Amino acid sequence: MTSTLKEILSPGCETAEREASRKFFPKTPATLEATGLNQVFVEDLICKMLLSLGSLSGRELSQRLGLPLIIFSDLLYELKQRLILVYQSTSGVNDFNYILTESGRQKALLAREQSNYLGTAPVPFQDYLISIEQQSIRNEHPGPEQLQKAFDGLVLPADFLDLLGPAVNSGRGMFLYGEPGNGKTEVATRIARCFTDSVYIPRTIIVEGQLIQLYDPQCHTPVASEKEEELKDSDRRWLAIERPAVVVGGEMDLDSLELGYNGQTKICEASLQLKGNSGVFVIDDFGRQRVTPEKMLNRWILPLEKRIDYLTLPSGTKIMVPFNALLVFCSNLNPGRILDEAFLRRIPYKIRMDDPSEEEFIRILQEVAKRFAIPYDQGCVDHLLEKHYRGVRPMRGCHPRDIMLQLVNIALYENREPRMTRTDLDKSIARYFLAIGTEKAKRITD
Repeated sequence: MTSTLKEILSPGCETAEREASRKFFPKTPATLEATGLNQVFVEDLICKMLLSLGSLSGRELSQRLGLPLIIFSDLLYELKQRLILVYQSTSGVNDFNYILTESGRQKALLAREQSNYLGTAPVPFQDYLISIEQQSIRNEHPGPEQLQKAFDGLVLPADFLDLLGPAVNSGRGMFLYGEPGNGKTEVATRIARCFTDSVYIPRTIIVEGQLIQLYDPQCHTPVASEKEEELKDSDRRWLAIERPAVVVGGEMDLDSLELGYNGQTKICEASLQLKGNSGVFVIDDFGRQRVTPEKMLNRWILPLEKRIDYLTLPSGTKIMVPFNALLVFCSNLNPGRILDEAFLRRIPYKIRMDDPSEEEFIRILQEVAKRFAIPYDQGCVDHLLEKHYRGVRPMRGCHPRDIMLQLVNIALYENREPRMTRTDLDKSIARYFLAIGTEKAKRITD
């Protein structure tokens, strides 16, 4: 383990605290050496780009590499002197279009055997580690105002945000549980909105000579900097994003928690934990994955306890990486029935999401009806509650949305505007719910 990684992963380390107090900003490297990349690697990447695209100007290479032209212009000249590149033509002021010579083509083909990577120049693993600590989710402490804004539009119990707030600020693990349809997934996915700071991630990381693609548009939302100085001075190998929100469900397996390796391109895809670092990692429908809860929990013991994880490179080398995401489990199952005491201790917050009260149910109906432009009728709602809910079935937070969607689809079929009537509500209920016993089913269809 390197000294920097020791410092980053030691909670009481003075250096780590000092680094974390400074906001991370990746400045444009002043020299090729300052990128932390081997010159041969940059040469090979340039040659592979030219092999793939035929001809590129120095400025086009700069854009694709994410590096300022001034720091590798001498390298381009050296490659020309070594008869790897030649000028095809001029390209604006103090620039040329470059193509490969036959020697350059052979060099590119050899480089492609090692990796087919053609993207932005990668960031050394060591720089990534420093960025994670300085951008830790635990460095930001959202209060009531931030939570109110993040959950705007949701109807929640009066004390719910007060229960959730400390869990969000902990930056550790939490368990949201309760009956299906009460908004666990919606709450979990909105937690990332509580954090207002943007963070920087490298598009690609290089570690032990292996490339790991980190940026994933499904998990990472780029943000544009409003500061001209940042736009000019930032290292273009890094991308400014909102705090990540990685959400996985029943499709998740243990392999997704490891580095993915493409044998054809010889490039790794980051594990889900790496993609979620500095943000929120939501495991939805916990207990319904393709592996048993016991195996899944055993995989999370070390990350939750020590805030670190171990990943294996294609070469077999294990690397230690920080685990710096807020881990949120969502489940319809009671955690006391599927988790042992050792694991429950490592998830310090367990928050139950109960069925909405009748008052909350009505408020949700009002909000959803407004969203779907359906005129609200209190008399019809009273009919709905009396005939189909009171003493018949529990209320769920998702029911108002799903019932209103039924009204919309009935109106589409009948080629009219959606409306809230007793007849349409009865039709919606009959189609939406399974019959609950002979007598209750008769009440629904009468």
